[in-house]
Amino acid sequence: MNIVFSLDQIQEVAEQIIAQNPKKIILFNGEMGVGKTTLIKQLCKTLGVGDATSSPTFSLVNEYHTSSNQIVYHFDFYRLNKETEALDMGVDDYLYSGNWCFIEWSEKIASLIPDGHSVVDIALSADGKRSLQLI
Repeated sequence: MNIVFSLDQIQEVAEQIIAQNPKKIILFNGEMGVGKTTLIKQLCKTLGVGDATSSPTFSLVNEYHTSSNQIVYHFDFYRLNKETEALDMGVDDYLYSGNWCFIEWSEKIASLIPDGHSVVDIALSADGKRSLQLI
């Protein structure tokens, strides 16, 4: 799936991603400031998370619950120095839980990511639009 969109279309983009039935582990790739966290917040809302969502930059992971009793984990590994830090926080338990796992900066834990995952690549165009590819 390939989409070009502006941020005011983020709700429709999130709905389209969920409609594609991606794997529950989704890696979000893109430069800082491209909108990964904004998209993840909208995906949480689309899945039925009613609580406020935020970036887990300092906590590494935030946990949310949907209206249909699903759990969504949002990871931000930007500040991670070594994969062992992720192991120390129990990342395997999250990744193999069967719950939604939205992961920013997944390259920091590349060898820990299960094979069964989807990837969202986001790039910013000169005109301010984003191009997104779901793999």
